[in-house]
Amino acid sequence: MTELQPAENLYDYPHYYDLVYGSDWKAEFEFLLHCFEQHALCMVSRVFEPACGTGRLLFRLAKKGYQVSGLDLSKSAVAFCNRRLARSGTSEQVFVGNMCDFQLDHEVEAAFNMINSFRHLDSEQAARDHLRCVAATLASGGIYVLGLHLSPAEGTTTDGESWSARRGHLCVNSSLHCIDRDLEQRVERYRMTYDVYTPTRNFQLVDEVAFRTYTAAQMAELIASVKDFAVVETYDFSYGVDQPIEIDERTEDVVYVLRKK
Repeated sequence: MTELQPAENLYDYPHYYDLVYGSDWKAEFEFLLHCFEQHALCMVSRVFEPACGTGRLLFRLAKKGYQVSGLDLSKSAVAFCNRRLARSGTSEQVFVGNMCDFQLDHEVEAAFNMINSFRHLDSEQAARDHLRCVAATLASGGIYVLGLHLSPAEGTTTDGESWSARRGHLCVNSSLHCIDRDLEQRVERYRMTYDVYTPTRNFQLVDEVAFRTYTAAQMAELIASVKDFAVVETYDFSYGVDQPIEIDERTEDVVYVLRKK
């Protein structure tokens, strides 16, 4: 029988989070390397990830030779990430912080936020503050790679996703399903679950998360309001480096490559 454990915040279970979301890292990693090389107007040696979570990409970039840093609201995730960086020989560079109110003590040439964490910011002002904070820490010609789901103005909207991953005797099945959507108020609420299987017990963790919604036009307006950035390319979540996309009213998954002017 599966035991139900309501969770205050699933992001505070970094071991399970990393298993699920860190198992399919390679395409994103290689895509980022392409973006650093092709779209930055300066040599990228220092990278920063706001809302870095467990650092599934950061620690691999560190192993590749990049100087890495990041922030996250979750103390558990930050501790997990810093332990991982230390094991790979990198000094602790990830700190607890708010992604719309931060300041680094050094410039970076690239920043990235790949899987919708940006949409946790619940207002236009918070989103604008975040973009300005990122711009302030980027060197001139540096890039911000930002991935998120848009709300299509035409066609159907994806209401959920599921993932599954296994490591040794641990298996985690994760699902994210929309339980409420209000496009006028620009908020979607999702139920997130982890079904966790170990040799000794099976249990389920349940949480709810809210995302701010963006149509293509709303996202374009937001980016245009931050004068430091220009959109230099757009892709979808297949990360096809030779297949940039044109955003239209049906577009849902987008990775924006923003360059600091």
